[in-house]
Amino acid sequence: MQEPEGNVSDLENAMVTIIHVFHKYSGHKCKLKKAELKDLINNEMNHFIMKIQENDTLDELFTDLDQNGDLKIDFREFITLIAMVTSTCHELFIPNYHQDELE
Repeated sequence: MQEPEGNVSDLENAMVTIIHVFHKYSGHKCKLKKAELKDLINNEMNHFIMKIQENDTLDELFTDLDQNGDLKIDFREFITLIAMVTSTCHELFIPNYHQDELE
């Protein structure tokens, strides 16, 4: 993967990191199988998502993410997970966010 040149912002660096982590687990095939998704979540997101122990939990998450039904998670489907977790974390880290919207 080609690295961005120059002085990248924190957000751009975070996006590059997301891409690298996805490919660390998906390899050159650019899709995650169920076991790879479980490893990624358990190893890379274990402070924000509880470790997946139950196969039923993994099955449900995988089915929700696998929008095209090919039994693999591509990068666009993976980004859905990242967006959901980031949104939830935002609400936890910024507790008055919704209150500000009401004012």
